[in-house]
Amino acid sequence: MTLVNEPMDRNVNRKKYCRFKKSGIKYIDYKDANFLLKLVNEQGRILPRRLTGTSLKFQRKVSQAIKRARHLALMPYVADQLK
Repeated sequence: MTLVNEPMDRNVNRKKYCRFKKSGIKYIDYKDANFLLKLVNEQGRILPRRLTGTSLKFQRKVSQAIKRARHLALMPYVADQLK
């Protein structure tokens, strides 16, 4: 009897959680561009909730903070390779 090497699924039924609720963050600072860069992809687009696991309340705050940082030129609107 031979065993077939099947690839291990790392994200099998892993529960997504809101990192802001878990760490007790109430305000998302738009001036902290390094933190906000974790929530955008390489082109500069805001990552959706289904990928980050952020709750609806904090996703609104994140998008507002990213938009404010872009308006003040702390973050780029678009980029070829941001990260």
